[in-house]
Amino acid sequence: MMGLATNAGPLLSHSLSAAACGCGSRNKFNNIVIDCPLQSYPHKINGRNFVTIQSSSSDATVSLSSEENLLSFPLTEIKATCKTWLWRGHTINYLVYPPAATNSPSNPLLLVHGFGASVSHWRRNISTLSRSYTVFAVDLLGFGASDKPKGFEYSMEIWSQLILDFLDEIIRSPTVLIGNSLGSLACVIAAAESRQSLIRGIVLLNCAGGMNNKAIVSDWRIKLLMPFFLFIDFLLKQRGIASFIFDRVRQRDSIENVLKAVYGNKESVDEELVEIIAEPANDEGALDAFISIITGPPGPNPVELIPKISLPVLVLWGDQDPFTPLDGPVGKYFSLLPAQKQNVSLFVLEGVGHCPHDDRPELVHARLLPWLAQLPV
Repeated sequence: MMGLATNAGPLLSHSLSAAACGCGSRNKFNNIVIDCPLQSYPHKINGRNFVTIQSSSSDATVSLSSEENLLSFPLTEIKATCKTWLWRGHTINYLVYPPAATNSPSNPLLLVHGFGASVSHWRRNISTLSRSYTVFAVDLLGFGASDKPKGFEYSMEIWSQLILDFLDEIIRSPTVLIGNSLGSLACVIAAAESRQSLIRGIVLLNCAGGMNNKAIVSDWRIKLLMPFFLFIDFLLKQRGIASFIFDRVRQRDSIENVLKAVYGNKESVDEELVEIIAEPANDEGALDAFISIITGPPGPNPVELIPKISLPVLVLWGDQDPFTPLDGPVGKYFSLLPAQKQNVSLFVLEGVGHCPHDDRPELVHARLLPWLAQLPV
């Protein structure tokens, strides 16, 4: 669900997850650089409430009605619209919207979810983004309605390669990657490894530091908790114990409690969201995915990869994130990036948690749409 494995996920517990990928208290930084401050102008057109978002550093202007900005794509329609793609012998679930744009996508975007989540976690973004772009969203292997092969060894590199192959075989046009948490990190790896022609830019929503808790070993808090994490790894490698733990963390009340802990806007945690997380957790192979992701190697670190990327990068960060807080090592790194790299823009979203796109979609759209509009063709 959001990059929760990256942070030991909601799947273990809120307290365990809060220590991962740059744990720490949630402090506000006064030195965060915002490259392109935006102005918003509420107004009415034909009796409908609109907000016009304009970047002070460009001519990019986007108008959205209040209704369109908050429109949620029905889960039944998401499921009915989804297609499948055979990748390395595995069935991968994905969505393209509008559906008619499959063969000739216009300004495509690829949405990549976090741990435990799926295509449906973008329910509050698809309709708004599809007004000007062809929206693709994919269930990574092991998540959502995609295959969950038994005994498979998951890794960040596997998911980044899936993204690159999806761009090559399905989209076949320069694309902007948009990821949340673990999905953000997969996008960073893909962008660092890809040919420049495949990717136009990347958008990172509370980027994870690795696939699991073992990612940021330089942080003293991780070092302090490392024996505990290794003990958890040992327990999860005992099939019976792992099954016992997993059966409890995938219960709907457990999922709801974790979601409320990581969302700033508690009203966004509804029954539909709980269902989005709970349904795939009951699939065959979900336990294997859980064990592999939590106990496997953390994979590449964004701190090592971002310097390799010259593409435009937009970073959006919820300041109420208990998993990847701004004062953790990953948060600190990204907060200083705009002063060091001209291709990076950063916006901190106040009162927003680990999944900004679903927590407060209107704030994400207010920053994302003008940035997209001013990207070079």
